Amino acid sequence: MSRTPSPSLFAHVQSYFTEYLPRQRGASAHTIRAYRDALTLLFKFVSEQNGRGVASLQLADLDANVVTRFLDHIKAERSNSAATRNCRRAAIRGFFKHLLRNDLTHSQQYIRVLAIPAKKARQQPATYLEAEDVRLIINMPNKRTCDGWRDYTLLLFLYNGGTRVSEAAGLRWDDLQLAAPRQVRLRGKGRNYDDLGDMRSCTPRRLVCPSAMGYA
Repeated sequence: MSRTPSPSLFAHVQSYFTEYLPRQRGASAHTIRAYRDALTLLFKFVSEQNGRGVASLQLADLDANVVTRFLDHIKAERSNSAATRNCRRAAIRGFFKHLLRNDLTHSQQYIRVLAIPAKKARQQPATYLEAEDVRLIINMPNKRTCDGWRDYTLLLFLYNGGTRVSEAAGLRWDDLQLAAPRQVRLRGKGRNYDDLGDMRSCTPRRLVCPSAMGYA
C-alpha cells in the first residue's frame, strides 16, 4: 500500500491563512496581514538564497539556519529594529506551530525553528507633548482651505479621541454620527468596536469637503 504524500508547503500555508487563523483562532484582519507579510518576506529571502522561484520552495528549505539568517537580514539589511525583528519572528513562530501540529514527520526541524530566541529590544522612555505643543500642531493647518479643514479635523479627532492612526484610516461614513449626540464608532485591534461617546469637543460643524476625501 502506497503512503499518502505529506501536504506541500503551500498546502500548509493555505490551511493556515484560510482555516486556522480566521476560523479556529479568530484572528483579526490586521494580525492575518502581519503574518502574511512576514511569511512573504521569508519566502522571498529563501528563494533568493536558493536561487529558485518561490513556487518551487519546499518544507525542507525552511530550517532553523535559514530562518535565523532571514531574521539577521531584516535587521542588518532592511534596518529593522529589534522590536520589528521580534514581531517577524513571532509571525514565523505562529506558522511553524501550525506546521508542528499538522506534520509530525518534520517535527525536529520545526522545533529547532521555534527555539530561535528573540532579540532583546531597548525600552524607549515614554515621551509626551505639553498641551500648548498639541494646540500648536492642531492649529497648523490652514482652515481657509478645504484640505486644511480636513487636516485640522483629523488631528483634532486623533488627539481628543485617543485614536490610533489605523483606527482613523479604517473609518467609514456610516461610523460617523454628526447629528447630536455626535458619536464615532471605531474598529480597534482584534476587530473590537469602541464608541467614543459625545464628540462635541472635537467635531467641527463642517467636517471636511467631500472632494478633499476623494469622494467627489
